[in-house]
Amino acid sequence: MRTQVIDMIQRKKFRLRLPSRTLLLGERTLVMGVLNITPDSFSDGGKFLDSERAVSRALEIEREGADILDIGGESTRPGSEAISADEQVARILPVLQKLSGKLKIPISIDTQSAAVARAAIEASAEIINDISALRHDPQMAAVAKSASVPVILMHMRGEPRTMQHGPFARDVMKDIADGFRAALRRTENAGVKHSQILLDPGIGFGKNYKQNFEILARLPELSKFECPIVIGTSRKAFIGAALGNLPAEERVWGTAATVAASILGGAHIVRVHDVKEMVQVARITDRILIRRK
Repeated sequence: MRTQVIDMIQRKKFRLRLPSRTLLLGERTLVMGVLNITPDSFSDGGKFLDSERAVSRALEIEREGADILDIGGESTRPGSEAISADEQVARILPVLQKLSGKLKIPISIDTQSAAVARAAIEASAEIINDISALRHDPQMAAVAKSASVPVILMHMRGEPRTMQHGPFARDVMKDIADGFRAALRRTENAGVKHSQILLDPGIGFGKNYKQNFEILARLPELSKFECPIVIGTSRKAFIGAALGNLPAEERVWGTAATVAASILGGAHIVRVHDVKEMVQVARITDRILIRRK
């Protein structure tokens, strides 16, 4: 008897132009390694606040197989308070300067502040990762346009300090789609090319635990926006809750399941803390997705 093979989701392919190179998205999953230079991030706060330790971890992230390094100087965990652009720059700039000439993979700057993004780009960052989708700082689009760097637009209800207080959307996928349409209009009206925009549905940012799983199950619906999809599920609370309230450091296998599901749903980039392990997950899931001969 001949076995019928059912095709998986066909992930769309994109070319993302950075100042130093072009990234091919869709042929394989790119892994974005997280480096939080903060005292209060939910998973690794305080571990890399010292610049030497941060540099060491950045180089380790590269060795472990990451394709992109994502650096942030401000915690955006639920309930976190915003800090000034000057304080963010004071945290990230020494790290970026010490990495100059040492790191081969591109750097993404995780910030809502145009001033921080500008300083980071001047110090070699090549991607802007803005959780507010350019709502927080109206100058951010101008920075992205003038520097010719891609920008990740993330969907978030409210702001980090209050986003988990609710009310949550009655239809989470409609809420995300409406948010993406508004963000794309905002960005493209500012002159940022559509080909330089990536979208992130914002797992855990103003969604309840059930909605986070729904987003993963319905991720293919977001391909209609014709943009690369970025997903960040790493060590998040909805995983811990589903596994009996495991602490963040024990959520690696739950994270692995969500990373595999994200890739099978069409994600182009997965943002993770446990780089070595998630590189393996991505490579195996890619083999299933692409069915290489």
